[in-house]
Amino acid sequence: MSSLKIKVIVGSTRANRFSEKPAQWIFDRASQRTDLDVELLDLRDYPLPFFEEGLPPAAAKDSYTNPQVVKWREKVRETDGFIICTPEYNHGYPAVLKNALDYTYASWARKAVAFVSWGGAGGTRGVEQLRLVAVELDMTPLRWAVHIPNHWTITDVSQIAEQHDRAAQALLDHLTWWSRALHAAR
Repeated sequence: MSSLKIKVIVGSTRANRFSEKPAQWIFDRASQRTDLDVELLDLRDYPLPFFEEGLPPAAAKDSYTNPQVVKWREKVRETDGFIICTPEYNHGYPAVLKNALDYTYASWARKAVAFVSWGGAGGTRGVEQLRLVAVELDMTPLRWAVHIPNHWTITDVSQIAEQHDRAAQALLDHLTWWSRALHAAR
């Protein structure tokens, strides 16, 4: 089988966001693997309108005509697995990320997803909620994740690597296994 297509999603669009540091770090780690074809997807590059379609996400399938939605849907469709990089806001994850997940409901199905998070308690509470949403999208959320506590003290990506390289290796190993298995089953 050729390389698996993995997308690393930058799950925040906020100004002065920390998101770019961990997303670039895990992207660089994943790009070192010869069995993965990795692309970084920044939600800033996909300015989706707030979900207001006439049909619910599960029923809409290919009916969306907004060029941004179509562009996003095609990126999700072509992918074998995902790493969602997300901050935790108020024990949850950003609304822009929920909107991106909802817009292309069927395109996520039967694909693996792993998480890199930061914030209060390392972002674990936001990831807990994301795992529930992933199950409803018919995805396979992985147990293996990277949770970055005290992110406000990190000034350089190398600080993330020093503390979280082992967790990243486990995340990538399991994401690769599950993505390959689900690709074969699809």
